[in-house]
Formats: sequence, structure tokens, C-alpha cells
Amino acid sequence: MRKLLLGLDIGSSSVKASLLDADSGKSIASKAFPEEEMPMSSPEKGWAEQDPEMWWNYVQQVSKHVLHQAAVKKGELQAIGIAYQMHGLVVVDKDQKVLRPSIIWCDSRAVAIGQKAFESLGEDYCLPHLLNSPGNFTASKLRWVIENQPEVAAKIHKIMLPGDFIAMKLTGEILTSETGLSEGIFWDFKENGLSQKVLDQYQIPNSWIPEAVPSFSVQGKVKAEISELTGIEAGVPVCYRAGDQPNNAFSLQVLKPGELATTAGTSGTVYGVCEEPLYDPLSRVNTFVHVNHSKKSPSYGVLLCVNGTGILNSWLKKLMGGNRITYNEMNTIGSSAQIGSEGLVFIPFGNGTERIMQNKPVGAHLLGLDLLKHDKQHVVRAAQEGIVSALTYGFRIMQDMGMNLKTVKAGNANMFLSPLFRKTFVHMNKVSLELYDTDGAQGAARGAGIGLGLFATESEAFNGLTLLETLEPNEAFFEPYEEAYQNWNSKLSTLVKSGL
Repeated sequence: MRKLLLGLDIGSSSVKASLLDADSGKSIASKAFPEEEMPMSSPEKGWAEQDPEMWWNYVQQVSKHVLHQAAVKKGELQAIGIAYQMHGLVVVDKDQKVLRPSIIWCDSRAVAIGQKAFESLGEDYCLPHLLNSPGNFTASKLRWVIENQPEVAAKIHKIMLPGDFIAMKLTGEILTSETGLSEGIFWDFKENGLSQKVLDQYQIPNSWIPEAVPSFSVQGKVKAEISELTGIEAGVPVCYRAGDQPNNAFSLQVLKPGELATTAGTSGTVYGVCEEPLYDPLSRVNTFVHVNHSKKSPSYGVLLCVNGTGILNSWLKKLMGGNRITYNEMNTIGSSAQIGSEGLVFIPFGNGTERIMQNKPVGAHLLGLDLLKHDKQHVVRAAQEGIVSALTYGFRIMQDMGMNLKTVKAGNANMFLSPLFRKTFVHMNKVSLELYDTDGAQGAARGAGIGLGLFATESEAFNGLTLLETLEPNEAFFEPYEEAYQNWNSKLSTLVKSGL
């Protein structure tokens, strides 16, 4: 009988499932729903919300699809792992009913609340204990609900992150994880527990916070009444949960100090592991508990995030013809322009406030446009170079923190499918790039196997993880890409100094 593991990845663009054969480590079925991107509501400028029940609806569809595709028999499915978009807020009442739409990761409404808390709690507490400013993270979003929607707050039984909500729907259990609490800025790293000072500052009742369980552990079993909705056999345990970036790092076997992972989906990230709780004094990059953290063996993840990544590329595709042009065709068009796009610069910060810009609403800007010189190839190249430049801006902050950034791992997906993007990333950052045949849903499936105890060793969980390609930087390209970055950085600085 096969031993199968189901990984669910709850993104803001889609919900993806992957069914992994535990013995071979290979995905035997995968699917993402919907075919187009999930809707994101913005009732006011800077807001971003999604209905958690929409995620659950797609979980049901995608689970049934892959289980049917692989003709899964009774007893074959061993465990479920869940990865999810970080920093989102879900609130439910005592009957586990959602009280309002989820305030998701790229929502900017709580920036001022986080800044006020940082000033009140003080730098001397926030940086050593939280490793971050409270910023625009989940705790600040919850405070916004308390202040602005008291009728909702009065009904709150528990608060959750998106993955906690999906686990609740499957099992009926309301739980979270230490890494989840840290990404919400509820975690005191010095005390290795909940930050009572943050809860007191925001007047958040302790009873609202779910019990934290290890990321790798049995966290409840699928209820009988859920089996018909999802196709998942009743009693199958949920054995892993993690935010998308710690999980992406895990899916690439980035678990040891000095190892790095990167993604370039709707947002773009670089995530580096360290054994010391490093922090940026300006909180432009952020430190969280990594999935394999323990008191005996501490492990932290430093996250650089740029909101305006794939969303800029998607916007540009719509502008250039939508379904009449493919991303591959766009990449070919952009590659015909010279490095630096003949002075054209794209500032990609058009998807909410950016942490690397200290939560300033910089916005997206196309600068240096010459109507007699620049054509669509320059715009496409400037967009991809602008995204990489933003990542490089954060990359250098991480280097200044003392992180050794030499080799970065990525899944062969999203913008890393673009040769132009890959070449720009490798040379602008002067790093080697390893591309693997994996994704977040596969990582969640492997995590479930570890949580269940199915694998004898950690390395056994990564059987089947395939290195597809390694890209090494060529010194001949360092100078032109550095010039392109410096031009981008100069225009960004001028923009910021002007008050936007």
C-alpha cells in the first residue's frame, strides 16, 4: 500500500494541493484553484481583505481533485501539512464562525498603530524581545479591529492565522504554532513565550490566543463530516503548519544557519536561517521563529519581503495584452533591451506599504521615461530589474546584519521561470542560485511526514527533491548590473527625499 502525504498551500492568489509519495519523495498529483487569481477586496485605499470561507471552498475543491487524480484508496493517505500566507488575521466566535473578512498580509491600515506601539513599548524592549517593531503585523491588525469595530471584537472567541483557520475547518481544533505567533509579533524571543507586554499594550485578552503546538506534530484529525466535503478520509491527522516563507525555506531544505531561500510570487522574498536572534534596528527585514526551532536548538529566519513583485509583472502583462501575450513572450521582449534599460527605472512598490521602506507608502513609479527612446522592451526589462533591485536593497540590509549570503535556493516557479529575472538576480546580488523542482505544497507534505514520524531521519524527508539547475554569477556582468542598481537606488532616494 502506498504511503501518501497531502500538502496544502493557502496563498493569496490560489490554493494549491500536492500529493506526495512518501517512499519516492515525488509528487504524484498537484492542482491549484482557481485558474485565475483569487479576488482580493480593497474597501479603502491601502486595505486588502479576503474571505476565509473562500479559501476553505478552494481547499475542498483542490483536495478532491488531487485525491481523485491519484486514485487514492482507503488507508493510503497518512497525514496533511498546511502552508499559508503569513501575517493574515482571522477572527471567529465561539461557534467557529468567521466574524469579518481576513485582513491579509499586504493590508496597510495598521501601520500607524504599530508605530505608536513601538514608541510606547520602546526600542529597548521591541528590538531585543520582539526582534521587530510591532509594525503592520497581525497583532497591530487585531488592535485595529478592537479600535474600529468594537461590535466585532465583542464576539471574538479566538484569533488565528490563515493556516490555523484551515486546520480548524479540517479538525475542529483551534491551535497555532510558535513560528506563527512570532510572525504575528506576539512572541517574546528572550522569554521564549507570548509577549504579555504586546497583549497589554493592545488590550488583547490572553484567552483569544490559541494554544501553540510544534510545527511538526499531530495537531488534530479530520472530522467525519469533513470527509465528504474534501474527499479526505476521516481520522487523517494534520501534522504540520507553517507560514509560506518559513515553509518555502523548509521545502528547499533550508534548515541550517547560513542557508537561504528565495521566492518571487505575488510578493518577493529572501529568507535566511541563523542560530542567533539577529535583527535590523529599523525593522526593514524581520526575524521570526523558524519551523525547526526549539529551546535546545534555536533556529530563526530573517525575512526580506517586497510586496510588489509578481503583482507588478501581472499588471504589466494585463497592460500589454492580457491573454494575448504569455509571460515567456514578455521575457523575450524584455531580454532584447540592454542591462539598465537605457536609464528607465521601475520602482515596484505598488502593493501596499513596504517593510524595507520602513512602511512608507512609496507606491509604484516609472522614472526616466524618454518617449523618443524607450519602447515596451525597456519597460518590461525595467520592471524585472526594478523588482530585483528592491530585493537587492533588502539583501544588502541582511548583509549589514552579518548574514553570509552566497548561495540562494529557489523553486523553479513564478518569476524564477524568467531567464531575464534569474540572470539579473544572480549578478546584481553576486550569488549562486540553485533551482529545485518543488513548491510550497510539496514542502507542506514533507513537513506532514516529519510531524507524523513517518521518516526515520530529516534528510529522508527530502528524498526526491531534485536540483534542476545551478546558475553561477559571471564577473563580467557585475559592473553593468551594479550601475543599473545604483541608478535605481539613486532615483528611489530622490523620490523618498521629495516626500513622494
